[in-house]
Amino acid sequence: MSLIVNGAQVSAPADPRTSLLDLLREELHLTGTKKGCNQGACGACTVLVDGERVLACLTLAVQVDGREVTTIEGLAGADALHPLQLAFIEHDGFQCGYCTPGQICSAMGMAAEARRGVPSHVTGDLSAEVNLTREEIQERMSGNLCRCGAHNGIIDAIRATLAAEIAA
Repeated sequence: MSLIVNGAQVSAPADPRTSLLDLLREELHLTGTKKGCNQGACGACTVLVDGERVLACLTLAVQVDGREVTTIEGLAGADALHPLQLAFIEHDGFQCGYCTPGQICSAMGMAAEARRGVPSHVTGDLSAEVNLTREEIQERMSGNLCRCGAHNGIIDAIRATLAAEIAA
């Protein structure tokens, strides 16, 4: 068994009980993904698996056999941060920064969900194209907690990045 993490093929752990979070942090030393509650309630461990957001603390590494995992370390290019990472800086989308990697990975997954037309709990018209209003983004990001209270900056950073993508 193996998986692809940030473009590199890695072997699955010998112990099938190893969580994806523990594989990333303890065996691959990718410490950008944070261990918050370790119960799936805070979103600090959010990573992308084949482009969809998952909670790494609730996912066994063997469950992602053959799949592509992207962590916060895999989003930035060799010479520059990802536009969403830059927007978090510009809009004060973090204070202590502990939740930031999970927030950014979750926002990437959320944007992909919206592009595929996946509705949220607050989507009014299920037959219309998803419009990522502030309310939609708040609902879709509600699984990622920020104990510092930087939610307004986080939402502003996401909106600014998505607006730039749409304008391009």
